[in-house]
Amino acid sequence: MAETDKGAGGRADDGRASRKFAIEENGLNVIDDAERTGRPRQLFWPWFGANVSVLGLSYGSFALGFGISFWQALVAGVIGIAISFVLCGFIALAGKRGAAPTMVLSRAAFGVRGNRMPSALSWVLTLGWETVLIILSTLATATVFSRLGWGGGTSTKIVALIVVSALTVIGGVIGFDLIMRMQVVFTVVTGVLTIMYIVLVVPKIHWGTVSHLPSGSIQQVIGTLVFMMTGFGLGWVNAAADYSRYLPKKASSAGVVAWTTIGASLAPLVLLLFGLLLAGSSPSLSKAMAADPIGALTTLLPTWFLLPFAVVAVLGLVAGAVLNIYSSGLALMAVGLRIPRPAAALVDGVLMTAGTVYIVFFSHNFLDQFMGFLITLGVPIAAWCGVMLADIALRHHDYDEVDLYRPAGRYGDVRWLPIGVVLFGTAIGWGLVINASAGWLKWQGYLLGPLGLGGKTGAWAYANLGVLLALVIGFAVTFVLHRSRVTAEESAARTVPATAVEEAAAQV
Repeated sequence: MAETDKGAGGRADDGRASRKFAIEENGLNVIDDAERTGRPRQLFWPWFGANVSVLGLSYGSFALGFGISFWQALVAGVIGIAISFVLCGFIALAGKRGAAPTMVLSRAAFGVRGNRMPSALSWVLTLGWETVLIILSTLATATVFSRLGWGGGTSTKIVALIVVSALTVIGGVIGFDLIMRMQVVFTVVTGVLTIMYIVLVVPKIHWGTVSHLPSGSIQQVIGTLVFMMTGFGLGWVNAAADYSRYLPKKASSAGVVAWTTIGASLAPLVLLLFGLLLAGSSPSLSKAMAADPIGALTTLLPTWFLLPFAVVAVLGLVAGAVLNIYSSGLALMAVGLRIPRPAAALVDGVLMTAGTVYIVFFSHNFLDQFMGFLITLGVPIAAWCGVMLADIALRHHDYDEVDLYRPAGRYGDVRWLPIGVVLFGTAIGWGLVINASAGWLKWQGYLLGPLGLGGKTGAWAYANLGVLLALVIGFAVTFVLHRSRVTAEESAARTVPATAVEEAAAQV
């Protein structure tokens, strides 16, 4: 088995079962067969725990904000969530086949050093998401404490920030085994309390009001669907193989795809449904949810449930942040920073905390910037996802464990075709999306006029077609033009002995 990048987070020698909560030593290396245990159904826990956040309720307000009816929003949301997490499931399949992190397996498509570009993109995306989740955790705690009369000012926010950041960083630094156990606890506690929340707020739903929401145009429905994709599955595709890499090769491929998809999408689908019913029942609540996604939900609750609500809100958000900081550390290493995996997670933790401090204490208008962040990074990550999915679809054999770390190997050093596809898809995609609320993004949408789509004020302006087009471009071009090269790679015999792996890793 390959033992690459051991100096930057190599594998432990005594197996996962014996080290329990010890700091994970695996980094960018291929996981040893002795450590590859478990069954695909175990993927349910980390993916469900990371996506059971009550933030999912607020997506009901975001969806209706596109100016569509309840049924249109529900259909768009279900399709967007399901499709985006199916993409995660297929990329998770690469983890089982290659036993390496997502952004190492991506080297097969982009080349060993050419992959640093998408790795940098992945790092920014995961770092951004973990920061957003910690921001929301901090603000949610302050809101609850304020309603309880326990203070919700600066001191409360500081304590909340310290606690949620510590939980996230500890999980990221210790690594896989602790994360898997944390996610089981988060899933059970958050799941039970979320059900209690739903039961308590059911009387606030007024179907007569919801059912009479006016319908929107097809462009608005498409915009909602794409926003749901970027807010859910497309935010995870670049980390999807980081957890399936610990499964044995004999594990069911269908099971990997299915349990990843089910675990990740089940909670968001339920939460979206109730979020739509709540937001559709009260225009004032919908407006408040759009401005304060977590805090507005507390206004529906009796005082006695505010503290349990704080628990469900914070744990759900931290569960997602833990997975993000773990994967962002791996992505940072894949960019080329040669430090151990725990140190990489710690670096991300420092940046995450600094970003949270800035937003919580010094910045304003957080939600508009958040939505702009989702769509802007959603375009290049969709292009990368298309390339990655095509590469996975074209391969019929497991990855070569040596050549994933050897620039002179079968996967090459820098592959300009996939890199060019991502850049081209991004350029086209950014020209077809807009976010008028975020001033720094006003340059986007430059193709809406030239392509006859009505310009930045036309009907197609908020359809977010750029995300879908980037995904399609990435997949179609790679699948057609990359096929012969993948076939040649898989027919080539390995020419480098496993003993040369450490030397190969030093070249990366």
